[in-house]
Amino acid sequence: MTSLFRVGSSPASLGVQGRIFRAQSTIQSVNYASKVLSNTFNKFHPGYRFMSSAEASTRHRNIGISAHIDSGKTTLTERILFYTGRINSIHDVRGKDGVGAKMDSMELEREKGITIQSAATFCQWKDAHINIIDTPGHVDFTIEVERALRVLDGGVLVLCGVSGVQSQSLTVDRQMKRYNVPRVAFINKLDRQGANPWKVIGDLRNQLKLNAAAVQIPIGLEGEHTGVVDLLTGKGFLFNGVKGEDVEVLEQMPPDMVELAEEKRLELIERLADADDEIAEIFLMEEDPSIEDLKAAIRRQTIACNFVPVFMGSAFKNKGVQPLLDGVLDYLPEPIEKENYALDRKN
Repeated sequence: MTSLFRVGSSPASLGVQGRIFRAQSTIQSVNYASKVLSNTFNKFHPGYRFMSSAEASTRHRNIGISAHIDSGKTTLTERILFYTGRINSIHDVRGKDGVGAKMDSMELEREKGITIQSAATFCQWKDAHINIIDTPGHVDFTIEVERALRVLDGGVLVLCGVSGVQSQSLTVDRQMKRYNVPRVAFINKLDRQGANPWKVIGDLRNQLKLNAAAVQIPIGLEGEHTGVVDLLTGKGFLFNGVKGEDVEVLEQMPPDMVELAEEKRLELIERLADADDEIAEIFLMEEDPSIEDLKAAIRRQTIACNFVPVFMGSAFKNKGVQPLLDGVLDYLPEPIEKENYALDRKN
């Protein structure tokens, strides 16, 4: 059973004073959530400090998943919990099977198919522990996103592959910039008719003014979407099995995608060169940067909030989630790498 902690009280039970108090208590409430999660983990793993970075062999990520309403945040979180072994089965967000998504514990959330309150949980992927806060997308509950982003070290900005940047995407972007939250982007719903990831990346650059570039290209779109190609390694990933748990690695990408991959890889290097001096020097010397150089530069500039790597897939169709988790580990910061500021109310 996944351990959940609800951040905040029921919106219906809060007056104006209650909302002010809840906003002022953000850090304390999320810290308490961390203690609950830590105690739960330590119960099954005695002697291990879950929230500590003292173990050099263990990485930690504190991330939030944010987006416009109905972009697939909770669906993505459900798949993350499944692939990391925190839950044994996948359930529909709207609760049509009578169970509902794990992160939507309120009956109203399951009935309406939306997230009302932020929910925190944790999972383990490879050698890293990941603390996750799933946030609402509706404008009426945007304070939940604000409270979460104040205490997070990184974020996943989810975008619809058809609609692109929407109104609440703009709000979430402003909140992430306000608190200097590094983020990776995930273009979701590429299985839907009319999906166009290149339009979405254009929206990121033009509407959100982000230095964004794809680190993947999709293998097929709409009904033919079956996987992704990694632009750094040139490998393809196909997601087979009923729930996408069987990942087939292609050492070489499909021949018909080579030209597009070369074009988008050059675009990635050019965007990185605009932000990173080391890549700029390699680019000006007309040399091809190594995979290690590219990964290191993406990580440096993502943590500095100068670059946004873009991942692709379809959470509902169970495609692209595992490489996104790898990206969270590769490009988002450790807690000790993120500078956090708080108001000292005693001074």
